[in-house]
Amino acid sequence: MYLGFLTVCLGNMPLKEKAKWASENGFKSLEIACWPKDNTRDYSASDIDVENLTPEEAEEIKKYFKEYGLTISSLAYYDNNLDRDPEKRKFINNHLKKCIDVAKMLGTDMVGTFVGRNIEKSIKDNFDEFERVFTDIISYAEDKGIKIIIENCPMEGWQVPGLPGTISFTPELWEEMFRRIPSKNFGLNLDPSHLVWQFIDYIDVIPEFKDRIFHVHAKDTEVFEDKFKRYGVFNRQLYTGTHGEFGYWRYRMPGMGNVDWGKFIKALKDNGYDGVISIEHEDPLYEGSEEKVKEGLLLGLNHLKQFI
Repeated sequence: MYLGFLTVCLGNMPLKEKAKWASENGFKSLEIACWPKDNTRDYSASDIDVENLTPEEAEEIKKYFKEYGLTISSLAYYDNNLDRDPEKRKFINNHLKKCIDVAKMLGTDMVGTFVGRNIEKSIKDNFDEFERVFTDIISYAEDKGIKIIIENCPMEGWQVPGLPGTISFTPELWEEMFRRIPSKNFGLNLDPSHLVWQFIDYIDVIPEFKDRIFHVHAKDTEVFEDKFKRYGVFNRQLYTGTHGEFGYWRYRMPGMGNVDWGKFIKALKDNGYDGVISIEHEDPLYEGSEEKVKEGLLLGLNHLKQFI
């Protein structure tokens, strides 16, 4: 196993600078953000312009990654591939295919995304749309030797307050995903933080889905029992809009929440996983400046490396 991080957290810093800093501080891999240049999503970035990347630019990226002793664990474009707007959906699906093309150019074999959801339909009814859309996407990826990885984030409130914005956030739903599309090029970017606040055992899922865990996110979740007793399973309902408000849980750097990383990483090892552990930095206490983000990344690195 080896440690990396998703480049989104360092914002508009040039990719080469992110790679240099990562190398100098003990990281071995980067998960490169590839959202469109014209994009307003939170927690997104465009470190590689996949619409316009030339072969020469791809070779330059490969050259300095090799110089810095880094690998590219995956390209990251997490968006709604089942958007209810046909034009938006078409754009997102096509951008994902461009990420697949660039992954091939860069010599990495994984692209990460969300399934998403047509919010006008139930989760059950979304699976028919999922099967149509992702059969095409996975076939495109297979032809180029690329694997598609799905992060298991519910994206609650993404489109409608209180509702999950994806259809791929529990073991029940993963089972249906892989029943519908059994391709060996289709798997998970497993993130335990999303399972913690849903009270799903993040260790038990590993042996069950060991053949589908292609990539792992390292993000922690801090659960506040007193707030859970007040807000319940549907979580806080009356937000005021004040910055920093949260319900009974919030994301943290690895080692600062409820995930037992030693136990989690041991279970991964015991079940044959030997890939990246990639920090996804969404800790609100280590945001706001480049210095704070870097401090958070290093805290996560130092906690995780004792288990690698």
